[in-house]
Amino acid sequence: MKTKILILATAFILLLPARAACQGMPTYDNTNFISLVKQLIESGKQTAQMIKSVKFLKDAKEAIEKVSSVVEQLRAVEEIAQNNQRLIQVMQNDLQDILNSPYIKPEEVTRVTESFSTIVQNSLDTVDFIDEVLSSDYLKMSDAERAEILKAKELESKEMVSNITTKTRRYKDIISFRKMQDKINNRETNY
Repeated sequence: MKTKILILATAFILLLPARAACQGMPTYDNTNFISLVKQLIESGKQTAQMIKSVKFLKDAKEAIEKVSSVVEQLRAVEEIAQNNQRLIQVMQNDLQDILNSPYIKPEEVTRVTESFSTIVQNSLDTVDFIDEVLSSDYLKMSDAERAEILKAKELESKEMVSNITTKTRRYKDIISFRKMQDKINNRETNY
């Protein structure tokens, strides 16, 4: 309503004569004036519709950003879960092979076990922290901040997998070397 009044007032001011000193009586073409007013009213309606459309699009963009943030968080959590699954597989398969090897000395068993236990404990702490972040709104943080924390934990989880893979490979190399050394030292010579 205010828009219509504003448009009519603007149209009326524009149609006033520029100077009072003009000669003769000013003439107005009512048809053009009515047409102009109708065009201004239509323009006002279109502008109002455009404002509504912009607001709708802005709301839709915010909703999409929220969904995108949730999807990003879910992907990070999924990646962390996969990394933890890899850690468990290494612990179940490779660690048993390493500890059962006759080429690992008894004093090394404790070091190997502690080394792997530290990584697994870090993994469990990460899972607990993620549960806390996702379930309790972790001090009322925004989705972007939560996603940033989850990404950092995802990178930390990847580092743990890389670390445990490197340690496993190193211990397997040690076992392989000692096995080869044992074969060389205990071979039969035919001179």
